[in-house]
Amino acid sequence: MTSIASVTLEVADPTAADRFYTTAFQLGSQVRLRASETPSTGFRGFTLSLVVSQPANVNALIDAAVGAGAATLKPASKSLWGYGGVVQAPDGTIWQVASSSKKDTGPATRQFDELVLLLGVEDVKASKQFYVEHGLTVAKSFGGKYVEFATGADPVKLALYKRRGLAKVAGVSPDGTGSHRLTIGSDAEPFTDPDGFAWTTASETASL
Repeated sequence: MTSIASVTLEVADPTAADRFYTTAFQLGSQVRLRASETPSTGFRGFTLSLVVSQPANVNALIDAAVGAGAATLKPASKSLWGYGGVVQAPDGTIWQVASSSKKDTGPATRQFDELVLLLGVEDVKASKQFYVEHGLTVAKSFGGKYVEFATGADPVKLALYKRRGLAKVAGVSPDGTGSHRLTIGSDAEPFTDPDGFAWTTASETASL
């Protein structure tokens, strides 16, 4: 089964980006950084999500991100599915922080349980089939709207969402052009999906 070891974000200033992510989210090797000036405007077609156990952790992570320089796209609030908010890092990457719980069960921490990469795609069914053919196993599928893949204990989870729907969730316009500024590192052979998201081997990603 294909697994994702890390994602690499292309940023204008890796030193500043590393400082932000270390301060805001205390991320490990799941997220790597690479210097790039590749043109990119508007929505880049993906979000990264930190899934946490309780609302207090959502607030702690979002407060830390904003304090480190992130912009608030959607303030943390309750919804039908739980509690969460959305911020945009100084490098432009959009981060969702969410919990399925609406009540706190302990002291606030900045610990997260899962890191999820949500790709916004034009045709969810076609992209699902593409990824199945490249070794991923579907865990959940809701027609042409959303697909979640079974990634076990992998460092990064993967899901597909309609591009316009994902932009709405993130609180931004779906319009955007240029590079996604994202490379996905896995144990599969390098490939590019129908929406232009590039995959490379984890060993190549580590050397970037």
